Amino acid sequence: MNMVLLCMGKTQEPYLREGILEYEKRLVHYVRFKRLELSDIKNTGSLSCDQVKEKEGVLLLKNIQAGDHLILFDEKGTTCTSKQMSFQIEQHMQKGTRTLVFAIGGAYGFSSQVRQRANETWSLSSLTFPHQLVRLLCMEQIYRCFTIIKGEAYHHP
Repeated sequence: MNMVLLCMGKTQEPYLREGILEYEKRLVHYVRFKRLELSDIKNTGSLSCDQVKEKEGVLLLKNIQAGDHLILFDEKGTTCTSKQMSFQIEQHMQKGTRTLVFAIGGAYGFSSQVRQRANETWSLSSLTFPHQLVRLLCMEQIYRCFTIIKGEAYHHP
């Protein structure tokens, strides 16, 4: 299975980039993993939040293939435990999902077109986090899921 983390904008903070790269190195032992950071939309000062979401949505959708299974990380999504998340990923592995795409939107979230395309919407927490920090949290949770699937000692129930 292929796995993609699709994000709007570049990760600016060095400490976040270091953490993301660490989990990326760990993940390649379990899955073909790729992180795509799409360029921010330029000249957004005169645009409404909805207009920014629409422009970001077009860019996100250009990077999702027809057969990809798209999961949005969004505050409006379903919250699950790490074990439940690992079970969901394992189910995709068993049923032969070719590419599992996790998407993190920009500061304003996702457009309605992206929401319509999504197969699922998950929430990491009911707390609000900066979207760049969410990248690191997603990477850690995806790694944690694979250690749970493999029965490794990283996750302590």
